[in-house]
Amino acid sequence: MEKLDLYVNGQHVPAEGGRVFARANPVTGEVVTEAAAASLDDAARAVDAAAAAFADWSETTPGERRRILLAAAESLKAHADGIVRAMKEEIGATEAWARFNCILAADMLVEAAALTTQIKGEIIPSNRPGSTAMAVRQPAGVVLAMAPWNAPVILGVRAIATPLACGNTVVMKTSELCPRVHALVVEAVAAAGLPPGVLNAVSNAPEEAPGIVAALVAHPAVRRVNFTGSTRVGRVIAELAGRHLKPALLELGGKAPMIVLEDADIDAAVAAAGFGAYMNQGQICMSTERIIAVGSAGDRFAEAFAAKVESLQAGDPRQGDAPLGALVSQAAAERIGSLVADAVDKGAALIGGGGTGAMLNAAALDHVGPEMRIYSEESFGPVVAIIRAGSADEAVRIANESEFGLSAAVFGRDTMAALAVAKRIESGICHINGPTVHDEAQMPFGGVKASGYGRFGGSWGIAEFTELRWITLQDGALHYPI
Repeated sequence: MEKLDLYVNGQHVPAEGGRVFARANPVTGEVVTEAAAASLDDAARAVDAAAAAFADWSETTPGERRRILLAAAESLKAHADGIVRAMKEEIGATEAWARFNCILAADMLVEAAALTTQIKGEIIPSNRPGSTAMAVRQPAGVVLAMAPWNAPVILGVRAIATPLACGNTVVMKTSELCPRVHALVVEAVAAAGLPPGVLNAVSNAPEEAPGIVAALVAHPAVRRVNFTGSTRVGRVIAELAGRHLKPALLELGGKAPMIVLEDADIDAAVAAAGFGAYMNQGQICMSTERIIAVGSAGDRFAEAFAAKVESLQAGDPRQGDAPLGALVSQAAAERIGSLVADAVDKGAALIGGGGTGAMLNAAALDHVGPEMRIYSEESFGPVVAIIRAGSADEAVRIANESEFGLSAAVFGRDTMAALAVAKRIESGICHINGPTVHDEAQMPFGGVKASGYGRFGGSWGIAEFTELRWITLQDGALHYPI
């Protein structure tokens, strides 16, 4: 069992009173991590350390920040074996998913390094004689970063990389479900040469999360908030941030639709749906949750997809001999079971399924209708709904019925027709003839509606984590009316 401290002002320190909480392996139930359970005073000390470090870090040159972030990418790669092991033990991730997390997260640090010289302003023509007007972007201050457990390295790094590149200091509230993974990520990045206080990490007992988060958001030194997680919690974060008039970037839940048009390449659509619906056991915000098949594509797709679904079995990720690993908890598996049972009871046809404990095989439900819970509820597991539509117009209507709007996909050989459909889908992201699960560090990543607001990635991330200021220089005397 691993034992973890908080990381504050460049030091590993125990929580006040030596308080800890435990995280168990979702497959075996054995405790694999014992992590410090921060108090409200611990949380405040972490923000104070970040605030104290801000003045110097915000004045570092772009080249120095770039050097450290590039070193952080290499450091993360060097820590990969320990991170992969922790992902298997804390959240039941497969080797492939854990390795991919480390690879993409390292790319995100490289991309963040490239942003340090792209934080630009502009000269704006002024109507006042002798006045030079500038729009200038400056670091905002302390950034509160909150990342989830499902893609813990990718989303953990994403939460801190651009803020650091922009000259902000960061307090990361780690996930209660993967405290060791997030601790290793912070350790790897900090080891690249970050000065004390620039990056801090606070872990907390699950039952104390609401109080810790409220205190962190309310702290006067916190100037920006970013949160990736469920829409339920995101609403709470949004309300807290709004109460304190602090900008928040929220990337929340999804119910990604994949529309299969009648002229689609069925084999390509099946391959993309298999990956999009079941990678990481369907526990990705972009996971394909609804396959909306148009007209004659319905039967052709369902028949071909059945073979794919039935080939995807779950196994203990520590053994590494199955394409799917475990769900994050037994409770998550039971929830998936209830969604499947509800749909079957109401007339859906089950394809695949089965499994034991927290390990569920891939499943699909054909002929899903609005009366079934899975039609509208985010499943966040290895099950996908196949919904039949009579036309492309009906498919778009079904896609847009959801409260969510993160990722989407459209498959069709007539790419211009597919593009016309894509433009009508209410989502922040849409891929034509590609899977709903697709992430690149330089892309504007985020959703609409209940999937949140704001964008991670590239220059769009710079806008989220800097203050835009208007500054003027006056040359010559001014004449005033009074």
